[in-house]
Amino acid sequence: MFYVYVLRSLKNGRYYIGCTNNIERRLHEHNTGKSKYTCLTRPFELIYKEELDTLKSARYREKLLKGGKGREWLKRKLRA
Repeated sequence: MFYVYVLRSLKNGRYYIGCTNNIERRLHEHNTGKSKYTCLTRPFELIYKEELDTLKSARYREKLLKGGKGREWLKRKLRA
């Protein structure tokens, strides 16, 4: 199983979208500063996740959510 996830920074409220095969480990890495991109904006909370069958489909979905229409869909989903 693979996951696409959305984190929200408790420091500045910004979102981070990623994919992984172990969501607990990945959240721990983000919150302990092991991720170069997010180390300055930690701590994070997990606010959304999707489960997918393959890494290819997870990466595709991650890319989609980072794009314009996917980002708008995610905003609507998170407000509901």
